[in-house]
This record gives sequence, structure tokens and C-alpha cells, in this order.
Amino acid sequence: MRVTLTGATGLIGRRLVAALRDRGDEVTVLSRRPREAAARLGVETVGWDPAAGPAPAHALAGRDGVLHLAGARVDQRWTGAARREIRASRELGTRHLVAGLAAARPRPRVLVSASAVGWYGPRGDERVTEADPPGDDFLASVCVAWEREALAARGHGLRVAVLRTGVVLDPAGGALGRMLPFFRLGIGGPVAGGRQWLPWIGADDVVGLYLAALDGDDWDGPLNATAPEPVTNAAFAKALGRALRRPAIAPVPALAVRLLYGAMAEIVTTGQRAVPERPLALGYRFAHTDLDAALRAALA
Repeated sequence: MRVTLTGATGLIGRRLVAALRDRGDEVTVLSRRPREAAARLGVETVGWDPAAGPAPAHALAGRDGVLHLAGARVDQRWTGAARREIRASRELGTRHLVAGLAAARPRPRVLVSASAVGWYGPRGDERVTEADPPGDDFLASVCVAWEREALAARGHGLRVAVLRTGVVLDPAGGALGRMLPFFRLGIGGPVAGGRQWLPWIGADDVVGLYLAALDGDDWDGPLNATAPEPVTNAAFAKALGRALRRPAIAPVPALAVRLLYGAMAEIVTTGQRAVPERPLALGYRFAHTDLDAALRAALA
């Protein structure tokens, strides 16, 4: 296949580029820093600033599919400027990508766009699937706008799949990367009481779901990119302690998290019991369904 990616220098993007190349696909990357991206990834790279205007049609024309992962970091203090950047990078950036797709001849057949389980907002112990409505907090509003812009590509004849991704087990960054230094020192533990749900997923399975959505004609609309069995924050802390052979009993009060991260603390003090109902129904077989085994594999 011929595939174009955005957000290719991020944690998942780098893994996707490697996986696509390993299976013999031809990869093109759209990047704001094309020379740097080309040097890091070793693939054809075309310059594009998602905030500035439509994606270059020539980098999309004739491709079989597009994987869209670009977006500003969510794990930063949510100042007014940061909130605007987080939303615009997803809403406006995706709108500009779809504008480029509309101008491409011939157009790709499929767009697979990132989203997040933040779509659902804080849901307590409620088990949520792709059929559930969105929440009403900041992250939910961002995800609603993000998905709306991606799904607009249907109007140009593309199949569109949207992956609502949970907490990815990648020690190089993200939530796990932030936790590891504390747990390795033996001062990690449950956050804000630990009762909130944490919809984890192995990095290999995130890549596997993107590839399945790229290849499978039945993969359309929202799909929860989470492991079949989410766990509570407290259970996750115990599992990470076991994987590292360190105690994991130091509680982290919600107030301390809010003082450190401000409004962004809601990411870790609340959660979603999201399950991948649609990927399972479509026949996807998860490589990692057991958290202990998934953490051992991630930290190997």
C-alpha cells in the first residue's frame, strides 16, 4: 500500500512508520519540520503546517490511505493558550487535512484518524462502548470537534475510522513514561484514591488497530483503542510495582496532582471504563489482554 501519515514523529507515529515499512508499504510523512522528520524516520517527507492551510494534495493523491495522528500535547498545563492550541491543532488541523484530501486526485480510499477516550468524559464505574454519547468537559469537546472534522471526509468518498485511544503502555513517553521515575524510586502509588478507571492498551495493539483499520473495509466510524479489560488506577499502580519489583503504596492526593498540573489533572484524577466492543466484534485479536504481561513486555 501507499500510505501518508501525519504526527509520524510522535510515540505511536514512529512505531507505525516502522510497522508499515516492515510489511513493505510505501510511506510518506507530512511534517512541519520535514528535514528533521526525514532524518529521523528515513522516509519521504513533505512539509505541511496543519495550522497554516490545506494539506498538500500532491502528497495525498494516489495514496491508498492516510493515518492522521497530528495534534499538540495534551499532557501540559492547561493555560488559556494551551487549551486553544490543543483544540486548534486537532479541529483546524484535521479540517485542513480533509481540505487537502478533497483536492487530491485520485483520492485515498480511507482516512484513519486519532481520537481519545476523553470523548466520553468522566464516567465513574460506567462501562462505556463506542455507542455511548460524549461527555461535556474540555477534552470531550476537543474530541467531538476532532472527530467531526475527520468524519467530514466521508463527504469526499473516503471510508473514515476514528480510534479513541486510551493510556498507551510505552515507557518512552506518555502517561507510563511520566510514572516510571517515581515507581522506580519506590515512591509510586495510586492517585486520588485510585478508584478511577484507567483504560490501558499495549503499544503493539495500538499499531495493530491502526493497521487493521487501514486495511479492513468494515472498520468504519469510532473504535475504542483500549484493552478488553480496563483496570482501576489502584490496580494499575500495583501491577506496575510488581513489574518493577518496587513497592507501590505511596498514595498521591488529588490536591497534589492539581497543584502540579492545574486543570490538566482531571486526566489522571478521573477516568473512563472504556472497552473495545467494536474491534472485538470485527475480529481483532489483542496481543496483550493481561496487564501484568503487557507491562513486562513494555518494560523488557
